[in-house]
Amino acid sequence: MVPNELPLAIVVVNYGSHELLETNLVPVSRHTPDARIVVVDSYSGPEERASVERLAASHGWVTILPPTNVGFGGGMNLGVAKAAELGARCFLLLNPDAVLDASSLQTLRTAVQADPLTLLAPKIFRSDGTVWFDGADLDLTDGSTRASRKSPASAKDSSVPWLTGACLMVSDELWRLVGGFDERYFLYWEDVDLSYRVLSAGARIRVVHEAPAVHDEGGTHADAAAGPASRSKSATYYYYNVRNRLLFAGLNLGPDVQRAWKRAAVRAARDILLRGGRRQFLKPLVPLRAAVSGTLDGLRLARDTQQTR
Repeated sequence: MVPNELPLAIVVVNYGSHELLETNLVPVSRHTPDARIVVVDSYSGPEERASVERLAASHGWVTILPPTNVGFGGGMNLGVAKAAELGARCFLLLNPDAVLDASSLQTLRTAVQADPLTLLAPKIFRSDGTVWFDGADLDLTDGSTRASRKSPASAKDSSVPWLTGACLMVSDELWRLVGGFDERYFLYWEDVDLSYRVLSAGARIRVVHEAPAVHDEGGTHADAAAGPASRSKSATYYYYNVRNRLLFAGLNLGPDVQRAWKRAAVRAARDILLRGGRRQFLKPLVPLRAAVSGTLDGLRLARDTQQTR
């Protein structure tokens, strides 16, 4: 640890993926031995829970073991609270399917120390070397999202940037300022919401291009039944992405913009389904049912949150 460097914790939320912890988190914990490792195991079954406990015990990690699946945001909030209790003052929030080397981690750590009111993410590559994330934009006119490098110049005035929750570096100061993740999302869009609230609070977000990381997207939300070569996503992925787009509108946007997002709800659900490719529509019941349920629940949540604001 560099003198006067903020104490660091690495926080990971696990759900049924202890093999990924062994593959990805173990090397990260070894190359940064002064960091506290906090693993929140959202309950997925007794065998997985036992595997996580054995792995954590063998490496000296701290575990939080809720009796249910608390979701991504809820799990991260638990993990950061525990890490802060243990004395950490900056937090690397890391997916089980993401990994970064010692140099990248130190670059992020130095950056958050220099500017604690900036939320940071690395430039993230897939395991085949292609870019998975180097910045993203949310179009406030209709709720669509796209990579910043693919955003047309005409959309810049109506868009806001956001950072993926796959790997984030955040200071304790900024975390307390915005209150962590909103647990109402449960899964997906909580990183969009966090980025939006950081910017709304007058703080900043930034992609640190000189700190590369690697992310195997299929590790946590692909449709396992479809096989490793399939692009198909899980019903959970479709449901929460469709639902939470509308929840975000209800929580953060005015009535006129909400109406525009609701008018685009069917098109948005179709676009989300197409992320899994067209082959899945040979057996369309599961993805279509998830999209319909997500749309209906999202519309209800948008209405309810608007009424309570």
